[in-house]
Amino acid sequence: MTDLTALPDVTSPSGSAVLASDYFHSYSVVGLIAVIGVLFVAVAFGAGRLLRPVVPTPEKLLTYECGVDPVGEGWAHTQVRYYVYAFLYVIFAVDSIFLFPWATVFAAPGYGATTLVEMFIFLGFLAVGLLYAWKKGVLEWT
Repeated sequence: MTDLTALPDVTSPSGSAVLASDYFHSYSVVGLIAVIGVLFVAVAFGAGRLLRPVVPTPEKLLTYECGVDPVGEGWAHTQVRYYVYAFLYVIFAVDSIFLFPWATVFAAPGYGATTLVEMFIFLGFLAVGLLYAWKKGVLEWT
C-alpha cells in the first residue's frame, strides 16, 4: 500500500509547481532533441550543397527514370516482376519480424506447445504463398 503522506500535496502552490516543472522538463528534453535533429539535417544538406560540384550539362538536365532515357513515346511498358519481387520481399521481411516475438514467448514456461503449433500454422500459410508464387513462375528471372 502506498503512503499518501509521502506524496507532494498538489493543491499547495509549492507541490503543483514541482509537478509542473517536472512535467515541462520532460517535454523540453524532447523539444531539444527535435531541434538538434532538425539542425543536424539542415547542416548536412547545407554542407552537401556547398561541397558538391556543380557542372550542368545537357545530359544531366534530362529527365531520368529507372535507368531508361526518355526517348520515344511517353508511354512504355513496365516490368511487373520488379513489383512482385518487392512485394514478396516485404511479405517475408514482415513475417520474419513476427518470428522474433514468437521466439521470446516460446521460451516462456507454459507456452511451448501452443506457440509451436501456432507458428507452424503461420509458416504453413507462408509456404503455401511461396509455393503458389513458384508454381505461377513469378520467381523466375527471365
